[in-house]
Amino acid sequence: MNTLRALGIALFIFAVKPAFGIDTSATNVQAFVDRMVAEHGFDRGELLATLDSAERKENILEAISRPAERTLSWGEYRKIFVNPERIAAGARFWREHAKELEDVAGETGVPVEILVGIIGVETYFGRITGSYRVIDALATLAFHYPRRAAFFTKELEAFLLLARDEGLDVTYPTGSYAGAMGRPQFMPSSYLAYAVDATGDGKRDIWNDWTDVAGSIANYFIEHRWQPGEDVIARATLAASFEGPVPEATLKPSATIGSLSRDGVLFATELPVDDIGHLFELEGDDGVEHWVAFHNFFVITRYNRSVMYALAVHQLGHAIADEVAAGAG
Repeated sequence: MNTLRALGIALFIFAVKPAFGIDTSATNVQAFVDRMVAEHGFDRGELLATLDSAERKENILEAISRPAERTLSWGEYRKIFVNPERIAAGARFWREHAKELEDVAGETGVPVEILVGIIGVETYFGRITGSYRVIDALATLAFHYPRRAAFFTKELEAFLLLARDEGLDVTYPTGSYAGAMGRPQFMPSSYLAYAVDATGDGKRDIWNDWTDVAGSIANYFIEHRWQPGEDVIARATLAASFEGPVPEATLKPSATIGSLSRDGVLFATELPVDDIGHLFELEGDDGVEHWVAFHNFFVITRYNRSVMYALAVHQLGHAIADEVAAGAG
């Protein structure tokens, strides 16, 4: 073996983060097993064997503990998700799956542009779904990340329940380092609550079946009170007389369409004046942008609690719809 090759192998081995088994004798693991046996009727031996097969991944702990990168402006964030390449990929995806998408939209009232916007931002239309085994991610975070152990312990519980109920091999499903699964990136608790068998084949397959994926996303929106046919968000300008408060990127709006209009916020909508509305101020590529968000916008934020995320989903979906329409013309 030559020296350069040996050095390369040594560096590769050094760079790979080791994986360790879950210590099933640990107090927190034993307490989890006790509860799963008592509350859900799991077989203790089988559950211990399942957890024993999981691996504690140091790179998962590093990823979730890493200090947040610098805050992106809206202009920077938008370029990641609303760009010509992703719009073109989304248009191809829409055309390839038009029947499934349009059937789901027709049955639920959640428009295709919102469905493809979510799928496009979450997983680039199924290209990027995460390569971590869900059992490894959730066991690592439930038992070795004290800061959010309660949350991830509940998600591990949900994952084991759905695997049992759906007849899944727990070693098979993959997802993000935080345990978000499949093409719509559902956490296990969201899967239990919102995933649907849109094909009627007896399975809720969010890994391989685009009809189930679209139906599950639509169901998530319905359960969070999506209003079919209503506006999502409108571009706004501030009148010279505007004396309202400095806009905050809150997800708990307190204003109404009428109160914003009286304060001197100029925007267009046919929604009733007593409907909720919130003024956002974001830094775009060409300077400050003002937007007024309505009820449906805040439904999108239930999928990911971020103003910029929801706006990216909305804009990407509409850009894809325009591309599809232009191609049809």
